[in-house]
Amino acid sequence: MSDERTNIEQLISTSERIGTIGSPSSTSELSLDILGTAVSKKLVGELALFRFSQDGKPHYALGQITEVQLKNIWLEDPTMRSLARQRGQVNPVSGQQDTHLGDMTVSAVFSDDGNRFEPSILGTVPATGTFIHLATDQILDRLLERYQDEIFYLGYVYGSTPKLPLWFKHFGTGPHGAGEAYHIGIFGKTGSGKSVLAKMILLAYARYPDMAIFVIDPQGEFSMDARGELRAEGFPLNLSAVLKQLNKEVVIRSVRELVLDRWDLFIEILCESKFFELISIAHPNNRRMAAEEIERGLKGKIKLVDLYKEQSFKETWKILGNDRAQKIFYPSDAPRKRFQSIYEEYSSDSSKLNELYTATWKPVCELFRERENAIKVDGLIYKTFDTQTSKRPVVIIDLSREMATGLFWNDTIQALIIKRLLDGLTYLAEDAYKQKQFLNTLVVLDEAHRLAPREKIENEAQENVRTTLLDAARTTRKYGLGWMFISQTLSSLHREIIGQLRIFFFGFGLALGTEFMSLKEIVGGDPNALKLYQSFRDPHSAFDIASRQYAFMTIGPVSPLSFAGTPLFLTVYNAPEEFLRVNQLLRGGN
Repeated sequence: MSDERTNIEQLISTSERIGTIGSPSSTSELSLDILGTAVSKKLVGELALFRFSQDGKPHYALGQITEVQLKNIWLEDPTMRSLARQRGQVNPVSGQQDTHLGDMTVSAVFSDDGNRFEPSILGTVPATGTFIHLATDQILDRLLERYQDEIFYLGYVYGSTPKLPLWFKHFGTGPHGAGEAYHIGIFGKTGSGKSVLAKMILLAYARYPDMAIFVIDPQGEFSMDARGELRAEGFPLNLSAVLKQLNKEVVIRSVRELVLDRWDLFIEILCESKFFELISIAHPNNRRMAAEEIERGLKGKIKLVDLYKEQSFKETWKILGNDRAQKIFYPSDAPRKRFQSIYEEYSSDSSKLNELYTATWKPVCELFRERENAIKVDGLIYKTFDTQTSKRPVVIIDLSREMATGLFWNDTIQALIIKRLLDGLTYLAEDAYKQKQFLNTLVVLDEAHRLAPREKIENEAQENVRTTLLDAARTTRKYGLGWMFISQTLSSLHREIIGQLRIFFFGFGLALGTEFMSLKEIVGGDPNALKLYQSFRDPHSAFDIASRQYAFMTIGPVSPLSFAGTPLFLTVYNAPEEFLRVNQLLRGGN
């Protein structure tokens, strides 16, 4: 008998027995007879295991207990039930004849091959009376000893004390590589802990020097943490310090530090601004024709980066005053005369013309101006995708409204810039693929439900973002480009994206209505898993911040305990110190 075998047997023999396998049981679900010594314990959610023999080898199966039932066949008799209703208790039946039954879903099986544990399957049903033990950290460590340097912890087994082992493999080949890119989805209501979970997962991937991470941050939350701007409440995870410890270069760029570099973007943003409205070009089609005429007149003479200059505005004003140009965006005489009247009014009043320049033209053109510490979009994406460097960066784009002060900014402009980023990512990904380069990059996208909803968006710019995201979800995995979609809702996110996800995390808030129906489709209708999910409580119902519990259900190849494809349940760490200590992310104790 091997030392490993002896050790695992010793560990199991010293772990607590909570029940035995009962009848009926199958390879997909086991019925448990709960021991009398364990009936008063909290068992739902506990990670349990049992030993059995299969093909002449010892095997060890693990799974979570999803439900516990109480049965008393004597009290199910109508006469006894009537007595119980009158007396409250029927001695010696009440309490004494109770039996507690549990349901256990097996998620992982390991076979003992003499000197190592190998993944296996539950290909037979062990005999009734087979003891069920509570899993411990020591047992899990022994079973997963070969993979200890790959294991990452986000929290504990839901409703239990052992840490739930997870692994987040980089998308490349070689050690710790998955060999392909994954798309990940994190779902839950506001306050369910999904943003904190996303940051933890980001750090799990940031451990790999040759993996790049690109974060599109519409609300500025990731950017704030990466700058080290910690908040007093919540989960003050210092991304800046941890990424520095991991020797990851962190590139944070707000929209003020991002130089837009496409004429078509200039046309779109100029049409969205109030510039044309103030000079009486109201209809969208006329605006676009006028903007395209401005582009034709300026392109070749003036660079995009110089559009903000007063001389560029004067050149634009000349173009709009040209009779040939006016006939293009106003073919009819009456509206053209009206526009000419407004044009002459501005031209004769220098202060009014200057206000048009400073209040509308310049804020638009500032987005294209080369500024201190600013970088062009293509340059930023090239930096992310540079697979020749041994230390690839974490790039975070802060597109929050707070960082756009002094620039022309609204939701449409934000969508246009996101579209430019997405186009750049996918184009360079395709180009790298043609050159036989595997990108090994994760793109994190917050507020995904706003950017890729199920229903078509009336706003053209936002609809273009939605279309681009759908195409990216379908095509970029083969380039080594994976996506992490963070969303407050499951039912309103586009089905195409959900269908492309490989790993799911579901937090609190999806247990009602259409959200629950969508969840049910993904889980496959497993009633016990859904019941356990429905037991999640709102983290904000806790008495204080320290006692909040952020529970998640996860599906997909994210754990060495989930290769059977069944859901796993965990409670995420609610203190950053514990998370960092367990994963050895801040050596030296900062």
